[in-house]
Amino acid sequence: MLGRWHALPGQRRQPDYAALASAVRGLLADGRLPLGVRLPAERELAEALGISRTTISAAYRELRESGHLTSRRGAGSWTTVPKGHRVASTGLWAPQDDRNAIDFGTAAMPAPPQLVEAARAGAEDLPRYLGGAGYHPGGLPELREAVAQKFTDRGLPTNADQILITSGTQHALDLVVRLLVAPAAPVLVESPTYPNALASLSARRARVATHGIGREGWDEELLLGILRQVRPRLAYVIPEFQNPTGHLMPVALREQLASAAHSSGTDLVVDESFVDLPLDGIEVPPPVAVFDRHSRVLTIGGMSKPFWGGLRIGWIRAAAPLVQRLAAVRVGMDMASPVLEQLVAVHLLRRSDEIVGPRRAQLAVQRDALVAALRTELPQWRFTVPHGGMSIWAELDGPVSSALARAAEARDFRLAPGPRFGLDGTLERFLRLPFTLPPDELADAVRRLAAVRYDLDRPARPLWRTPAVIA
Repeated sequence: MLGRWHALPGQRRQPDYAALASAVRGLLADGRLPLGVRLPAERELAEALGISRTTISAAYRELRESGHLTSRRGAGSWTTVPKGHRVASTGLWAPQDDRNAIDFGTAAMPAPPQLVEAARAGAEDLPRYLGGAGYHPGGLPELREAVAQKFTDRGLPTNADQILITSGTQHALDLVVRLLVAPAAPVLVESPTYPNALASLSARRARVATHGIGREGWDEELLLGILRQVRPRLAYVIPEFQNPTGHLMPVALREQLASAAHSSGTDLVVDESFVDLPLDGIEVPPPVAVFDRHSRVLTIGGMSKPFWGGLRIGWIRAAAPLVQRLAAVRVGMDMASPVLEQLVAVHLLRRSDEIVGPRRAQLAVQRDALVAALRTELPQWRFTVPHGGMSIWAELDGPVSSALARAAEARDFRLAPGPRFGLDGTLERFLRLPFTLPPDELADAVRRLAAVRYDLDRPARPLWRTPAVIA
């Protein structure tokens, strides 16, 4: 995970112990190193890195002084959150006083103005449910019907019994993983992929295999070949404006993928978080589940991306018997989703065209602003302009993604480095850049990013101190 910790650009004059401490702080900051983890003993880490134990001791001491490490003699050292920090919207920790910082790490938009009206309408509907206990493990019937109608309108006939309402898309994925993935079971994911999907699979101790996504998208032969060879228990894919690359899976591959999943005995989890956000008038292909003849495809989605992340409503579409099993699992987790939020979601879905259309137009403007800023300020970076979704996956001019993220903190903006979207510290040449901020903020963020990148190539200046006068 540490990678080239001692040879980062711009850090050549930094002592090894300081560079090592900085690298560990970076792993904590971007979530690759969890909180509460016991670090290796000093002698063990010194042998692994091929450096002196004195260097390790000095690095650990610096981490303790900065609040990133707590130690007990004879027991070990554990990672901690420094005082004055909080859990940010990304799930990572951030300073308490960073309210004016630019968040370039979250791909989500502010709430639409129609949300207030939908909340009022939902509150007016609430009395119809107040006479019961309020627990609906499968979801409110009217919301299940509304979600089922969305699938039917896209060419996938669906009834309410095939829908389970969840507390967001992440909750939907976690439910599926809990039910279908046993510890040590093989699982296939894309690389790069959604970081919280990796976290969910890691929590189940699954054996994760990856399929790399290139500049042109999925390698059809390689993906289908891995399915047949690995025969994973579950495969997780994001075919619509893949997070973070923005690629759109073609129709032919969708059909082959569903067939290959059946042949290999694999349950296919399809994340449609971004399906409502095509840009440039592009037509979205039919859902992968259209080609499913053997009930192998489970489709997950939610309200977070097209509407608002604060509305924790998601869903799973699957065969009705499987939906019943998932509902039984969720009772042991959170019982059911909030009734009021489900009613609000019903009203938002009824006004979907009115709400989501302008948001797509807004995203297109912001994407173009980000593209223009990158081409002006960082012309050496390469990327494919996405035709949907919320982010650009940029290939950098060197393996400096984590170094950029660490240095960006000093300029009051937060980045999501490439290794967060993969396994084992890979993807250091990549960075996800959301276009969910206003155009002027995007331009400002790219200017700061270019300044940080420039500074990384400059040797760090020595810190000269004025001698104290002693009389």
